[in-house]
Amino acid sequence: MNIAKLMIPKVCTVVLHENNTIRQGLEVLNRCRYTAIPVLDAEERYVGSISEGDFLQHILKTGTTNMKEQERYRIKDILRREFCPALPIEAEFSAVVEASLRQNFVPVVDGRNVFCGIVTRRNLIAAIGQPVSQQESQPVLSRA
Repeated sequence: MNIAKLMIPKVCTVVLHENNTIRQGLEVLNRCRYTAIPVLDAEERYVGSISEGDFLQHILKTGTTNMKEQERYRIKDILRREFCPALPIEAEFSAVVEASLRQNFVPVVDGRNVFCGIVTRRNLIAAIGQPVSQQESQPVLSRA
């Protein structure tokens, strides 16, 4: 199965940029209520993901929850680049399944590492549950 059919495209995905402030990241995280968010560089390349735990560790390290104070720090300062590794858009379905066992979502990138979107566990399970005839004719898109 083509993973592009399972993918939620970038335009429908919440992302942060590595030069966003920690305050901006916290505000996005609070608004969307996700547990982790993909992070992109200025050229829209995927550089990693950031989790609620990363923000919590930063707050504990800095000793302040003052939002104005958090404007001094950038997402790139707390980003774990190895967290939630991406798969190429040409990846085999089995690779997506394997990655989804370790990650809440699987970031998808093109050959230049430009972020294309994500495959969520929800979309993956929905695709597995569809009859084969429907899998080939309809994309499985749902907002996580």
